Amino acid sequence: MGSVRLAGITKRYDDVTAVKDMNLDIEDGEFISLVGPSGCGKSTTLETIGGLTEPTEGTVNIDGEDVTGLPPKDRDLAMVFQNIALFPHMDVYDNMSYGLRVRKVEKDRVDRRVDEAAEIVQLKGMLDRMPSELSGGQRQRVAIGRAIVREPEVFLMDEPLANLDAKLRVHMRTELQRIQRKLDVTTIYVTHDQEEAMTMSDRIAIINHGELQQIAPPLTCYNEPANVFVAGFIGSPSMNMFAGTVTDGRLATDEFDVSLEGTDFSDGTDVTVGVRPDDVHWENAVDDSIPTTSPIEAYVDVMQPIGEKIYVYLQFEDPIARETVSVGDNENAQDQFLMGADSDVDIEEGQTIDVVFDRSNLHLFDMSTGDALVHGISDVDE
Repeated sequence: MGSVRLAGITKRYDDVTAVKDMNLDIEDGEFISLVGPSGCGKSTTLETIGGLTEPTEGTVNIDGEDVTGLPPKDRDLAMVFQNIALFPHMDVYDNMSYGLRVRKVEKDRVDRRVDEAAEIVQLKGMLDRMPSELSGGQRQRVAIGRAIVREPEVFLMDEPLANLDAKLRVHMRTELQRIQRKLDVTTIYVTHDQEEAMTMSDRIAIINHGELQQIAPPLTCYNEPANVFVAGFIGSPSMNMFAGTVTDGRLATDEFDVSLEGTDFSDGTDVTVGVRPDDVHWENAVDDSIPTTSPIEAYVDVMQPIGEKIYVYLQFEDPIARETVSVGDNENAQDQFLMGADSDVDIEEGQTIDVVFDRSNLHLFDMSTGDALVHGISDVDE
């Protein structure tokens, strides 16, 4: 079993709190990603689980045992880091078997484990090669194989693919998923790359300023973000945000308003409205089955094709005709917004078009707390 539980983990460095009251329950065999911006506390959390960092407060439990005071070697886990750190003077076999040999494991057992790990990470026939003779992806697989031979209860991985080129990262993501499913070992994976987290994980834990914002399956975090931070962090490109106030059953922003029929908001409630670029549509090309808002006039500023899709940067007014555009005082609001469209869309830069939002995918957040209020508004005739 490889369940992990963090209870009230806090880590302070003088007057800086790197992790604050972290509570996580990770099930045996789960692949959990810790994701967030640089400096958010995700690596500190991982190091606390691994015993490399001692928490100021709280406890770490592995398989129901309190291991908070135990050194890393006694925690039955294996670590893979961004810096692969292979011994350059040792061949693949010696690098992978080093930890076992230090522990005086019998040679027959070492050979068996190395052979099994080499097959899993597809390094059969390369055990006599030196690190300098390997590609970046192969060296990373040696590091993973070195962890596998330990037969740990838990894998800890801190941005292990960060130093690889983009194509190799995508390939190694698939390899890691395949390995983790084959071994069925609890894996806690740190990354700042939300795409890695979304594609690889059973659940993702999103962290900001040392605090857990949401832990849920990837699509839940995408479709039902717990707060404004999660909504803006998960999804690429980011969610469009607008500041608004509820008045007479409608949500009014500086540039448009939307009926709130089917919801229960008091007049004067200040909210942040969120809509993802793929839920913004050109009125002339929108699918009739989509429940939409009333048309909103927008100026086509910049168009960025990326293959089958094109991202259209829109503004509420022609930027040449005025100096600034305001969409409210909310720090999450923006003076431009983004629409995702098919690459063959018949619009041009400098054109003024009418766009609509998919009501079923509008997100409303409390402006003061940032917490989610509503995900999707019922279909009405506006």
